[in-house]
Amino acid sequence: MAGKALVMDDSRAIRGVLSKILNSLGFDTVQASNGVEALALMAREGADVGLILADWNMPEMNGLDFVKNLRAQPQFAAVPIIMVTTETNIDHMIEALTAGANEYIMKPFTSAMVEEKLRILQIATQPVAAH
Repeated sequence: MAGKALVMDDSRAIRGVLSKILNSLGFDTVQASNGVEALALMAREGADVGLILADWNMPEMNGLDFVKNLRAQPQFAAVPIIMVTTETNIDHMIEALTAGANEYIMKPFTSAMVEEKLRILQIATQPVAAH
């Protein structure tokens, strides 16, 4: 296993697609539908989470506020965070990276795009053998 990844998006379909991609790369995934849920999940399981894919636009707490909140907690300062969002404005990208996101993927995305970002972040993946 490559480790545990948190997939955070208010769309159940997007969470499912991202989880499937990460599962195929050897990750065990947990899901949250907004930043509030994700922070609660990190409080419970955060020590095991080695990667976070976070949507920007969500109810209750958006991805940017989640990143800021998580980065304020020293124990999570080094957890890689990839924003996965429809926000294509360069200012949004800069804001996310400044807040502590490590990478940025634009929707719509492909599994190759996710894999490339993991390579850039030097996150080891273990493709699961096809049966």
